[in-house]
Amino acid sequence: MNLYIKNIAQLVTCHGSEAKHGKAAMGDLHVIEGPAAVVIREGIITFAGSQQDVPRGATAGCEELDATGRCVLPGFVDSHTHLVFGGYREDEFQWRLAGDSYMSIMERGGGIASTMRATRTESEDTLRASALRHLTNMMHMGVTTVEAKSGYGMELETELKQLRVVRQLQELQPLDIFSTFMGAHDTPPEYKGRSTDFIEYLCREVLPVVAREGLAECCDIFTEKGVFDHAETRKMLTAAREAGLALKMHADEIVPFGGAELAAELGCLSADHLLQISDRGIEALAKSNTIATLLPCTAFSLKADYAPARRMIDAGCAVALASDLNPGSCFSASIPLLFALATIYMGMTVEEAVTALTINGAAAIGRERQIGSIEKGKKGDLVVLEYPSYKFLSYHFGMNLVSHTIKAGRIVYAK
Repeated sequence: MNLYIKNIAQLVTCHGSEAKHGKAAMGDLHVIEGPAAVVIREGIITFAGSQQDVPRGATAGCEELDATGRCVLPGFVDSHTHLVFGGYREDEFQWRLAGDSYMSIMERGGGIASTMRATRTESEDTLRASALRHLTNMMHMGVTTVEAKSGYGMELETELKQLRVVRQLQELQPLDIFSTFMGAHDTPPEYKGRSTDFIEYLCREVLPVVAREGLAECCDIFTEKGVFDHAETRKMLTAAREAGLALKMHADEIVPFGGAELAAELGCLSADHLLQISDRGIEALAKSNTIATLLPCTAFSLKADYAPARRMIDAGCAVALASDLNPGSCFSASIPLLFALATIYMGMTVEEAVTALTINGAAAIGRERQIGSIEKGKKGDLVVLEYPSYKFLSYHFGMNLVSHTIKAGRIVYAK
């Protein structure tokens, strides 16, 4: 956990301990041109700056990593994933490519219900092994912190099973995992047509156990026409806050539904998806501390319009980017694809995309004071690129440019 990274060609600090709102702030990466250095002791950054300014004796007993010709950035934060799930939906993907609608796939037994059935019957061992494979791939792409949701059980036993697997994963591999309870992902078959009754069940029977066992830090809900309305969302998230959980919301993905406005009103950490966000929703998020978390790989997979990132940033929103890894609408956690879509198709600058995957991603899970930037006192989570500038992340598109991933001062991946 003691590491000295020297001869850095370009050090991208993303300096700050709060979310960055708007074009000017998101575009300022606080770059230190090399030779630069970072010193990490006991997992915590003790120095980040020009190499000539490293204090005498600061590197004693440290492992050394020579970053000649390489750029160093904060570890990437993937703040929205459905990491733990059973089964796959490869046939559905082909049906969708052939033109089948979401509703027709649902009628054939597909969609979230398909994953729910598989997850309910899958063993913890199998769920854990699958999730570990995904976490390893994420680590190789520079991710050092991951959010993981439940939501493929939608009943007590399986929701707890998913969340317990998340807790086990934290002990089995080096990445930090932020755990989110999302029992309100959809209405299960046993509550078909009775979504309000299902929310009451979650609040009465499931949420108290999740909170008592300390299985989640946050609660999420799919607020959407035909899924959960504003009253149901308010009930679920109010109960979650009273149970000591932070709040998140899937919002305005399919139709403009006022989800962004509600998320800002309730003080959610983030409102996610936002493909159909309204002008009022953009204004509400810009005036709030709620992060707008955009998921371009999902829009790409669904051949849908992308969220209006440019308008949101120009209006003063704090935008984050995340993968939305899940077995249905986005079976990918590709950071290279994420950068390409954000910068080529969503109008974001590469600087804004870096901010969105670092300090703003950290803010989307309430950890902006611990991670998301390279500065004294923060956790030593870093990414070393094979190239001398962060600009290669968009320029050399679609390629994994990570040479080393560093977690709390340990080299956990080296290409």
